Amino acid sequence: MSTTAHSTPRSGWFKSSFSKESTSCVEVKFSGDTVLIRDSKYLRDPANNPAEQPVIAVRSGDWAAFLESVTGQIPELQPGLPHIEPTPHAVLLHTSNTSLTFTHAEWIAFTEGILGGEFAAAA
Repeated sequence: MSTTAHSTPRSGWFKSSFSKESTSCVEVKFSGDTVLIRDSKYLRDPANNPAEQPVIAVRSGDWAAFLESVTGQIPELQPGLPHIEPTPHAVLLHTSNTSLTFTHAEWIAFTEGILGGEFAAAA
């Protein structure tokens, strides 16, 4: 399925349906002209301040290209997109000032959600 297809616009933070009951996942929120990405693991630690949770912002106009870079449909390192860095133990998503670390299972669930059209922005 196309990464640009969509059904119902979403509000608030959401995760891929492929994450199922997992409390560790890539979370996304459409917020005006920006799409926000965060790691749900951060809030599981009571010592972490929710107001300081690391969040990566992608301009809405760049969101489709970001989704295509996640699924390998276009080369990453496009200007304005977060860098995706697979490592043997995790997948790092980072910009010049923010880094998020996801397990391979979390990233796979996110990718499957993209391929299923779950993260396409509302038109």
